[in-house]
Amino acid sequence: MTAARVLFLENGYAATATPELVERAGVTRGALYHHFKDKLAVFQGVVEQEAADVAAEIARGSVNAKSPLDALLKGAHAYFMAMRVPGRVRLLLLDGPAVLGPKEMRRIDLEAGGHELRAGIQDAVGARLDPAQVNALGDLVSAMFDRAALACDADHETRTYEEALVRLLTALLK
Repeated sequence: MTAARVLFLENGYAATATPELVERAGVTRGALYHHFKDKLAVFQGVVEQEAADVAAEIARGSVNAKSPLDALLKGAHAYFMAMRVPGRVRLLLLDGPAVLGPKEMRRIDLEAGGHELRAGIQDAVGARLDPAQVNALGDLVSAMFDRAALACDADHETRTYEEALVRLLTALLK
C-alpha cells in the first residue's frame, strides 16, 4: 500500500502500471492479485486507508471535547491538520473522486467518519432537526471542509479557513 501510494502520487492513477506497483512493492504479480482484484482495487485501498487515517486523527483531536459543538470544532481543527499530509488532498479530493466516482467516495467518507460527523451534528442540534436534515447538513458541512482543504492545499494557510468554519459552525449549530 505504501509503494502504491507513492506511485499514485508520483505518476497519477492512469500512468501507474501494475508492473511498476509490484516492482516498487517488492512482491510478485501473483501476490498482488492474491490481495487485490486489479489496479483499481489497489487505488481504492489506498484511498480508504487515507480516509481512515483522517478519521482517526479527527477522533483523537476531539476526544476531550467539553460539548458536542466543541467536539465538532476540535474535529475541524484536526481535519485541517490531517489534510496537511503531503498528497492527501490529491488522493481524497481530486484523484479519488475522478477515479472512483462520487458514489464510491461518499461510501468511503461515510465509513471513515462521515457517520460520526452526522452524529456530532445531531448531538449539537438535539431534536431541532430531523434525521434527513442532519444528513443533508452533514453533506454540506463535509463539502465545506473539503473545499477549504483544497484552498489551503494551494496556499498552505489554514488559519483563515479554520476561523471562518468555526464562525459558521457556531452560528449554525447553537
